[in-house]
Amino acid sequence: MTEHASNFNRRQFVKGVALASVAASGIVDLSAKETPQDFDKSRVLSGDEFFLNIASTPVNITGKPAMATTVNGQLSGPTLRFKEGQDVTIHVTNHLKEDSSIHWHGIILPTHMDGVPNISFDGIKPGETFTYKFKIQQSGTYWYHSHSGFQEQTGVYGAIVIDPIEPDPYEFDRDYVVGLSDWSDEKPSNIYRKLKIMGDYYNFKQRTVGDFFSEVKEKGFFNAFNERKMWNEMAMTDRDLSDVTGYTYTYLMNGYNPASNFKALFKKGEKIRLRFINSSAMTFFDVQIPGLKMKVVAADGNNVMPVDVDEFRIGVAETYDVIVEPEDDKAYSIFAQSFDRSGYAVGSLTYDKNIEAVIPQMDPLPILSHSDMGMNMGSMNHSDMKDEMPSMKKSTAMKCGGGMVMPMEVPKLKKKIPITPMEVKWGVHTTMRAEDPQYRLNDPGAGLRDNGRKVLTYADLKSLRSSKDDKYPDREIILHLTGNMERYMWSINGINYADSKPLEFHYGERLRITYINDTMMNHPMHLHGMWSDLETGDENHLLRKHTIIVQPGSKISFRVTVDAKGSWAYHCHLIYHMAGMFRKVVVA
Repeated sequence: MTEHASNFNRRQFVKGVALASVAASGIVDLSAKETPQDFDKSRVLSGDEFFLNIASTPVNITGKPAMATTVNGQLSGPTLRFKEGQDVTIHVTNHLKEDSSIHWHGIILPTHMDGVPNISFDGIKPGETFTYKFKIQQSGTYWYHSHSGFQEQTGVYGAIVIDPIEPDPYEFDRDYVVGLSDWSDEKPSNIYRKLKIMGDYYNFKQRTVGDFFSEVKEKGFFNAFNERKMWNEMAMTDRDLSDVTGYTYTYLMNGYNPASNFKALFKKGEKIRLRFINSSAMTFFDVQIPGLKMKVVAADGNNVMPVDVDEFRIGVAETYDVIVEPEDDKAYSIFAQSFDRSGYAVGSLTYDKNIEAVIPQMDPLPILSHSDMGMNMGSMNHSDMKDEMPSMKKSTAMKCGGGMVMPMEVPKLKKKIPITPMEVKWGVHTTMRAEDPQYRLNDPGAGLRDNGRKVLTYADLKSLRSSKDDKYPDREIILHLTGNMERYMWSINGINYADSKPLEFHYGERLRITYINDTMMNHPMHLHGMWSDLETGDENHLLRKHTIIVQPGSKISFRVTVDAKGSWAYHCHLIYHMAGMFRKVVVA
C-alpha cells in the first residue's frame, strides 16, 4: 500500500510534459478575431474535405515514455470545424496493425456513416482508408472518437465545432474548446484485466477501522453498525465512486497535464465562450472557474435557456458551452476535479500568456448515501445521520448546492401509454438492485450537494427549441442498468450484450424510454443516430441531448422520435462497461 500510495501521489501531481512530436489541439481561439501568435491555427481543420490519419505515436505525459494512438500525430486530435448545411468528406486512414474506426458523436447522419464496427460498417482495416460523407444538419459543440477496442482510451478523440447558419442567440468575443480526458501509461487491456480480478482495484480511499469508530462517535453504535452491515451485504462501499482513478490516470485538459497548464487568453471586458467536452474514457469531472460565474448556453450542442452557475458536473461524452465575462486583468483557474477527487485537469484563463492562475484545493471526497443506492429511506432510523440525502418523496426536501430545494415530481404523462414488456434476468451477475429508485433531476449528485456553490442540475436546463407540438409518445420501454461490481460484469436488463437480442424501434414512432439504474455507478447512456429529449418537468421545452447521465439508484425518462432507419449502437459510454452494457437498435 505504501508503494501504491507513492505512485498515486506521483501521478496525481505529475511533472512530465508531452513530447514535442505530439501537439495538443483545441487550445486555439476559434473566434474570427485575431488569434494570439502562441496559438497554432493548424490545430483546427476546416473546409469541405478532411484527411485524418490514425497511428501509434510515442508520448511522455507522466515523465515515463509510452505509446499513444493519435489522430494526425496529435493528442487530442485536431478540432474539426464544420458549417451547418455543408456536405463534408472525411478520409480516415488506418496506420495501425489492428482495425480502427471513427464515430461522430452526436452527429445526425446516415447509419452507414456512423462509424461503429459490426453495427453500421465493417471498420477500417490496417493500411486502408475509409471515406465518410455526410451533410451537416445541426450546429454546436460535439466530438469524435474511435469505436474500436480501447483506442478511445489511448488517444483517438477530438473536438467538432459546427457553426450555425443563423447566429447563436448570445454574444461572445472569443471561442475556445476545453477538452477533458484521462490518460494512463498502462495498457487499457491491463486496466480491464485488473478490474475483472477486483472491481475496486484502483480505489485507495476505502473506509478503515478508524473511520468506523468516528462514525460510532457521530451516529451512535447502532446506526453506525447497521449502516456498515447494509453496505457489506450489498458488496459495495459508500466510496465506490469511480472504477479507475488517479492512481493510474493523469487528467488532461486539451492534451496538457496539470503541470503543463494550458492557457486561454482574454482581454478585460470580453465575453469568452468555453466549449467543454468530456472526451475521457471513464472520468466524470466537476468544473468550476473560481471568481467567475458561468452562463450555461448549450448542452450537447443544443442551445438552452441561459443558466448562471458556479459549477457543473460533466459526464463522459457530454458537452456544455458556457460564457464567462472576466472583469479584471488576472488569471482564472479552469479547474476540473475528478468525481472521486483523485486528481484534476487544469488550465488558465489569463490576460497574459506568462501568468498562470493559482490552482484551487480539491473538495472533500464525496460519500454516497443509501438513497444513492436507491434504498427506501422511509423504513430506516436515520435521525442521527447528518449527511444522508432523503428519499425522493413529494413532501421531502433535499440538500443541493446553494441550500434546500424540493425534489422533482415524477414526470407525468397527460395520458397513459402502453409499456412494452422487456425480458429481465436477475442472478449472480446482478448483485445490485435499487429498492426505491426515484427521479433526481434536481440533485447535482454526491459531492456537490450543499457545497455553497450554485451547481447545475438537469432540472435547470430547458431547451430554446419548443417541444410543445412534438408527437405524443406511442409506447414506453423500461431498461434496467445492471451489474456485478465484484466480478465487474455490466449489462442491460441483466443480459450481457453478447447474449442479447436487438432492440426493435419502429420508424416514425415516438418512444418514451425510462432508465432504472440498479447499480451504484453513474452511467452516461448514449443512443446513436437519434436525439434523446429528456423529461425535466417542462413539457414545452424538453432538453435535447445525445448522452444522458443516470445517477446511482435513480430513474430518468426521455423521448425519442424514431426518424432514422438502419442499425444503431446504444450503450453506456464508460469504456470498460461498454462490452456488456450495450445494445444494437434496429429501426425498420
